Amino acid sequence: MRNKILLALGFALAAAQAFGSVYYVATDGKDTNAGSKEKPFATLNKANAVVQAGDTVWIRGGVYNLKDTVYYQRYQMTAGILLTASGESDDKRIYYFAYPGERPIFDGANLLIGQACKNKGTIDSVMTTSPIVVAAKYLHLKGFEVRNTPMKCNSNSGIFLYASKHIILEQIDSHHNAGPGIFIHDGASGGGGHLVLNCDAHDNYDPTGWQGDGENADGFGVHYQHDGDTTRFVGCRSWWNSDDGYDVLAQEFPVIVENSYAMGNGYIKYGTATPPGVNGHGFKMGYSRTGAGHHIIKNCVAWKNVANGFYSNYTNAGCTWINNTAYKNGDRSFGMASTTYDADLNRTADVMPLFGDNAHVLKNNIAIPNKNSQIGSCWMKDATHDEYVDCPTGENNTWNFKLDLTEDDFMSLEDPSLTVTGEDLSKIPGILGPRNPDGSVPDLDFLKLKEGSRAIDKGVDVGMPFAGAAPDLGAYEFGMPVSSSSAAASSSSGTTAIAVNPALTAEYFGTASVFDLQGRYLGTLQAEQLRNGNLAEVLRKQLQNPGAYLVHYGNKLQRVNVK
Repeated sequence: MRNKILLALGFALAAAQAFGSVYYVATDGKDTNAGSKEKPFATLNKANAVVQAGDTVWIRGGVYNLKDTVYYQRYQMTAGILLTASGESDDKRIYYFAYPGERPIFDGANLLIGQACKNKGTIDSVMTTSPIVVAAKYLHLKGFEVRNTPMKCNSNSGIFLYASKHIILEQIDSHHNAGPGIFIHDGASGGGGHLVLNCDAHDNYDPTGWQGDGENADGFGVHYQHDGDTTRFVGCRSWWNSDDGYDVLAQEFPVIVENSYAMGNGYIKYGTATPPGVNGHGFKMGYSRTGAGHHIIKNCVAWKNVANGFYSNYTNAGCTWINNTAYKNGDRSFGMASTTYDADLNRTADVMPLFGDNAHVLKNNIAIPNKNSQIGSCWMKDATHDEYVDCPTGENNTWNFKLDLTEDDFMSLEDPSLTVTGEDLSKIPGILGPRNPDGSVPDLDFLKLKEGSRAIDKGVDVGMPFAGAAPDLGAYEFGMPVSSSSAAASSSSGTTAIAVNPALTAEYFGTASVFDLQGRYLGTLQAEQLRNGNLAEVLRKQLQNPGAYLVHYGNKLQRVNVK
């Protein structure tokens, strides 16, 4: 067994690496200032006007009351903050970070939103406004909150990415907006490749939209991409949004969602009502008309959504659904409705199951209850068919084993989000409550298998780590160690100290990114079958330079001290 990290080719770690300039933005700053810590800017628009690739902007805590807007001509919309300056590469980004230990809040309650209900292509007919619009490449935004965006006729996203490339959104909380929490529009060629890491989108609701009351306020949306690079969601949570938790409508390029959560989507007003235009799916991974939107959804959890927990939304491309858990969703646990389109992208069937290489792949999933659609027995309806036919059932899922799991199979089936309504769940301890300082979700017993569970060792090997004779069913593997972390702000050093055991205690596949304490990228480690590997020792040999470094792998962040 290889107990080491293999360095990727072209690893860019260099002790003498020169970094860019550092700027500061604060609520009591002025845009005529120098942008220093002592004399900060007042706005991110000013910072955007001066930054270059490799620069860092520290955003001090407090409420930024957004009012004035900038016109973004390319999309014919306005923005409270418009970020257009680009980095050059993954290792030379522009960094917009919350100052350690502080919480910047961008409030759009007083934002001058577009008032038009029909866009005529001029600044006087703006329909859409967002507090933060990103139209750039190689940015990293981290650690702040976006809230209270109003609307007139069109839904307004909290954060809107348009024609961008390789943007990292980390530990962003976007809520109570009259539209999606985070909306990614990659219609331009060559975009995508974004990482949405440990972000939350909740309580978003668009009541007066021209398409319907509550019709478009998803938690996260990725749409219209045809080429470029794959966007990933890792460790994200979406709840009590009026439409869907995650929506990839008309996304013709693969998206990956992993270790993420969807609860109570389709409800509004802290779970006390449902709007007329509700969809209410947890993970809605479709549709694709060209057959190119083969998405991957793994180790995700969907519960108490109004409609389906996991839904394919009449796609023409089968998706891969691995080790997910659906619990107490209002309609079905897994709804694999698919259809077909012709060469002109016109729909040719009401509903049509997918077969062969294009079929949905479903492995190691838990459905409670085993109430699904278009799995095993599928409705086929087009101009010549109106009948039920046999169709793929997946492999090693609870429905294949006829396993009706109960509370005896789990450590706990209780979480405040299942029982509490009329209150802000982000303030209540629970799986949707305050995150750990490193951005990870609280380690709770909710929906985790307990010893003796009938779902243990029932899975099929899909190339991910597992304990025991075979993988377990569902999003959580019984017996896998969980690395613990704790964080505390250090005012003396101006950094966030994260104290952890610098060892990967579980076998890990993938890459690990290395940063300095200002969050600037230094290089990539290729982690291959690492078990109990000591990161400090690896970095010591490679860097030969003492200091503290941050290492990202999956949705974990570790501070590693190299002596």
